[in-house]
Amino acid sequence: MSYIQNYIDGLNKQKRKILSIFLTAGFPNKNNFVDLAKNVLDAGADMIELGIPFSDPLADGPVIQASSKIALDNGMNIKDVFTYVGNISAYSNKPIILMGYANPIRKYGIKNFFNDAVNSGVKGLIIPDVPLEEYESFFGHFESRHGRNEESLTEEKEETLHSVGHDIDIILLTTPTSSDERIQTIDAKSDGFVYCVSVVGTTGIKNEFAGNTTDNLKRTYSLLKKNKMLIGFGISKPEDVMNFSPFCDGVIVGSRIMKSLLDDDKLDDTLKIISDLSGACDISPSH
Repeated sequence: MSYIQNYIDGLNKQKRKILSIFLTAGFPNKNNFVDLAKNVLDAGADMIELGIPFSDPLADGPVIQASSKIALDNGMNIKDVFTYVGNISAYSNKPIILMGYANPIRKYGIKNFFNDAVNSGVKGLIIPDVPLEEYESFFGHFESRHGRNEESLTEEKEETLHSVGHDIDIILLTTPTSSDERIQTIDAKSDGFVYCVSVVGTTGIKNEFAGNTTDNLKRTYSLLKKNKMLIGFGISKPEDVMNFSPFCDGVIVGSRIMKSLLDDDKLDDTLKIISDLSGACDISPSH
């Protein structure tokens, strides 16, 4: 079992859903970002999803786009992100997951990226613009994690397989439009958990969800046999957590936190939001 899956399972057994908080690396301030992350963990976050700033974040709404631009203007780069991960991991054993886009990772070098990610303490990776159809070409080094025969690998490929990010979970996303067959394939190829996108579109705070949102969450949750499921996109308040908790193992909150930091930069207000969300996660799991 992966580190992340084992961690989620342990908290679920304690009658708690996971609260994963998204932070854009280097936002709002590059120099004190590690302190921000530590405060977020202390306020009740069970995991941190750390966004690698990118100039064209297609899956993200205006709030996270704005935070990414500020981080880039602050001079952030991938090396800085790995430094953050190392410092945060030294403070807490709560998992850190990276969320990034394919182009910057390719530019950095896929092998170098995964080597540095493992060495810094990254436990999982989400790349939303690598679809299922491109999984093999991008994540070819991870073939053995999904039951393929390692004996058929050449020595060179086997060496690469075990030296490049073998301990990092690759987390794939489902959407409300994903077919049953696609969801099952995503479940088979994912490790750690499956990221269930609750709504069609980009990230952002939702005042209300469509009437069929719950049905889609129930359907996806019932189809997963291998992984836990965390819900993201639009989750912003404790009521959302309580409404959706019967159909997931945890939630991911990003835009609500980024908006709080973007609007007033009052850390205490942001930490109160996280604390309230965390309190809503202490409920009895049903999966």
